[in-house]
Amino acid sequence: MATSVQHEFKFTNADFAFIAATIGEHTGITLGSHKRDLVYGRLARRLRALDLQSFREYCELLKGPDGAAEIGLLVNAITTNMTSFFREAHHFDHLRDFLAARMTERRGVARSRLRIWSAGCSSGEEPYSIAMTLREACNDHLPGWDAKILATDIDTNVLATAETGIYPEDRISPVPPAYRARYVAPSSDRTIAVADSLRSLISFKPLNLLEDWPMSGPFDVIFCRNVVIYFDKPTQCRLFDRFADMLSDGGLLYVGHSESLFRVCDRFAAAGRTVYRKIA
Repeated sequence: MATSVQHEFKFTNADFAFIAATIGEHTGITLGSHKRDLVYGRLARRLRALDLQSFREYCELLKGPDGAAEIGLLVNAITTNMTSFFREAHHFDHLRDFLAARMTERRGVARSRLRIWSAGCSSGEEPYSIAMTLREACNDHLPGWDAKILATDIDTNVLATAETGIYPEDRISPVPPAYRARYVAPSSDRTIAVADSLRSLISFKPLNLLEDWPMSGPFDVIFCRNVVIYFDKPTQCRLFDRFADMLSDGGLLYVGHSESLFRVCDRFAAAGRTVYRKIA
């Protein structure tokens, strides 16, 4: 059945197919038919904001001269941005040990360089969790290091939230109490702000992973978690190969709990639970 009687806006199979193809072209995300209700729910707000009467009108807008300006808002509406501080906490335990070992290896080397990339950083909880882990593992050594974290996402709305470093106070429950005391400042309006010592480590930038990457690397660590599940296998292969190109020898790639490089990319070896080390 092409539409549902509960729907405020007419939404045909052809409308869904066009929107899915547009999203695929611009992001690489594959939207199967089971995502139809999600697409409707995410975009109904755009139709109301634009005072449109149907998804056919929205598709015509995307095809027209003003379509380019709407594409970014379409992507922002569709992309999923579920995240939290210290999500998959075992990754940050592993990262702490890796960073401590890396600091020991390079002790005495003036202005040693350390680069970490949070790819698909969403609203910023992941890079701030990385920054806390870096501070805790290496704080005594950081003054003599050139250490930076790059945080990127295709969704400009969530990046704007991330850059503020301000979150509802109920979001900080996963942050270990000792970290909370050092890196989180409460506010009077039921929000918290992350410390400047974390923000100074991070640069937030918009980036579509399927387009050209302006940075040159190499990175010691890349986090790309719960992102590639939205891509088909050929796209995953290309992306993991590009990550390998951007990592230093022995650098680490952290992926999501439901993601795997098995039979996808042979340039990594398992180094922990959903952690991979570059070998080629």
